[in-house]
Amino acid sequence: MAFGTLFGLEIAQSALVAYVHYISFMLCFAALAFERKLLKVDPTRSEAITMVVIDVVYGLAGLALLVSGILRVLYFGQGSDFYTQNPLFWWKVGLFIFVGLLSLYPTITYILWAIPLAKDQLPQVNSNLVGRLRLVINIELAGFISIPLLATLMSRGIGMS
Repeated sequence: MAFGTLFGLEIAQSALVAYVHYISFMLCFAALAFERKLLKVDPTRSEAITMVVIDVVYGLAGLALLVSGILRVLYFGQGSDFYTQNPLFWWKVGLFIFVGLLSLYPTITYILWAIPLAKDQLPQVNSNLVGRLRLVINIELAGFISIPLLATLMSRGIGMS
């Protein structure tokens, strides 16, 4: 008997979307933490490539998080009114957008690393750049830590008048 038939197609879809949402959130956070840990002055070729790959994972996980979140609000959650009428939902969305926009700086930096890497050269990574990237990633991590708190409060009806 198929999973969808056993539990009902809608329940299975809802569970799958929620699962993708949670896993993508964890991947985003893990990728950011890993980027933060590996970031250093004058990385080796292997380390620089690893940073680029980790950022791609972060970007794909962020996209999955966004799409699954939209699906949960529109089709598989507690109804769009439950979310859109709660100011905490908009704080959560705003924080996600802020973190996403902030992540453009490291992403563009890593994309620029691809130019020397393609020429068998190493990217120039000095302590000033590392400091800026660490600051940005720290802020992103703080944002990601705050998002589940807002979601937890929101799911319990806090923020509704």
